[in-house]
Amino acid sequence: MKKNKKIIIGLIALIIAAAIVLGGISLYQNRNNIGPEMARLKTETFINNNLMQAGTKATISEITKAYGLYKVKVDIGSAQKVDSYVTRDGKLFFPQGLAMDGAASTPTASTPTAANNQAAPVDVPKTDKPTVELFVMSYCPYGTQIEKGILPVIKALGNKIKYELKFCDYAMHGEKELRENLTQYCIQKEQNSKFDAYLTCFLKASDSASCLASAGINTSKNDACVAKTDSEFKVIDNFKSNTDFRGTYPGFNVYKADNAKYNVGGSPTLVINGKTVSPARDSASLLKTICAAFNNQPKECSTVLSSAAPSAGFGEGTATGGGTAAGCGQ
Repeated sequence: MKKNKKIIIGLIALIIAAAIVLGGISLYQNRNNIGPEMARLKTETFINNNLMQAGTKATISEITKAYGLYKVKVDIGSAQKVDSYVTRDGKLFFPQGLAMDGAASTPTASTPTAANNQAAPVDVPKTDKPTVELFVMSYCPYGTQIEKGILPVIKALGNKIKYELKFCDYAMHGEKELRENLTQYCIQKEQNSKFDAYLTCFLKASDSASCLASAGINTSKNDACVAKTDSEFKVIDNFKSNTDFRGTYPGFNVYKADNAKYNVGGSPTLVINGKTVSPARDSASLLKTICAAFNNQPKECSTVLSSAAPSAGFGEGTATGGGTAAGCGQ
């Protein structure tokens, strides 16, 4: 009885402590609320100074209150709009919100990913020929950012590594992203020698049709592969029937097993020799990180590449604020 009484008293104390902490947070938010217009201005300034390429501009098309934060709709061009969040004091920016209803099927980010922008771990497993797997969403502005950074690395290292671009097992940018994932999957699978040319083109203006032509893709062959893959994994059927969603987002199960294996939480996630790593997104940092996974580094690891972080989203240019920790779904 005395033991139970102590447990009850302890629980009451914890509840009171939690109420005090939450009340303090709420009071802080209310006292330091900078207002929606100031939050809009500050967020636009931050994004344009740190995440966008020179000559392009992001705008906040809408700002509302949600979950004790400001919810902002960020228009970064190329028909891309991303729902993000800002604390009401204007001090913290959250690039992406991820619904957690139905937790068993909602992606998590319990494993650090490339979007965390941490220093690459020194204990990356070493092999004679490193395996490099990059998980993205084809329309995620931060996935496209690291893709632009890694393409020169792939060109420099060539067949010294085993590289594959893979996709997260859910899509945050609608049907167009599901279809583009299928297109890129099939080009890489069946016309791999032309994949880098296609992707380089696509990352500039997100114009798939013109990039298929400029890269010399056999569209009949690719269409057949897309249809077969779509039928096998029921990508578009599931989207249209609202089946197998991850929370509020449609699933993309082509790489479902690999997503589960590495506990991929969002875009981008970089895995080297089976270990999730978190380098900056400029080419020089990515080369250094991948080369750390060789038993004996080849001469190509001495290649001088740009240390400027690519801009987020589509287009050329660099992020004026350097690398970014932002990601889709983190």
